[in-house]
Amino acid sequence: MKGRIHSIETCGAVDGPGLRYIVFTQGCPLRCKYCHNPDTWKLQDGNEADTEELITDILKYKSFMKASNGGVTVSGGEPFLQADFVRDLFIKCKENGLHTTIDTSGYVDIENADPVLDYTDLVLLDIKSYNQNIYKNLTGVPLDRTLALAKHLEKRGIPIWIRYVLVPNLTDNEEDIEALATFLETLTNVERIDILPFHKMGEYKWEQLGYEYELTDTIEPNIDATNKAADIFRKHHLPII
Repeated sequence: MKGRIHSIETCGAVDGPGLRYIVFTQGCPLRCKYCHNPDTWKLQDGNEADTEELITDILKYKSFMKASNGGVTVSGGEPFLQADFVRDLFIKCKENGLHTTIDTSGYVDIENADPVLDYTDLVLLDIKSYNQNIYKNLTGVPLDRTLALAKHLEKRGIPIWIRYVLVPNLTDNEEDIEALATFLETLTNVERIDILPFHKMGEYKWEQLGYEYELTDTIEPNIDATNKAADIFRKHHLPII
């Protein structure tokens, strides 16, 4: 099975448990204002990859992944845009006893996601905001599919790690974080919540691509702001990192 990928990281340590072989797929329906990889947006860009070639390369690192309880993560872009490609890769991973993780915005149709989820051990779910208006302004798409996927993953018993990017004056509103925590508290499959402080390391890519970067004047959140957000999740007895 062939697909289009942006890049590969062979020893990642932040995209799931243990050491990970990470495949970044090409193509994304979201247009997040803080995206640090806008060069992944267009599906026709990137490089063609074959799952047979990928699994051959992946298996070179199997001993490292096994020793660290790691595995393979497919990120993006949005991996579910190439669901057949990801499914085929994950089937090959499971045939070789490898843990599988998918990192997604959740902006997918459930029926499109399910064939991939049949071979998925963990989902990293990026919830950009719980405020419908802010989410749409921030990403260009509505929030409902992401929340529906979170509930569906609970029904399927697939664990999730929540990723929340803290952006000053955009996603740091305490009421919105409180609402998100209240929602997550209703789910039984949330294993971890990561608060990711906003950064501008990808701003130069926007300039190179000729895109307007709207967050140039936005400062990175300080430790007090990050701790305040973390305390809200802790108050709801959620596993905050």
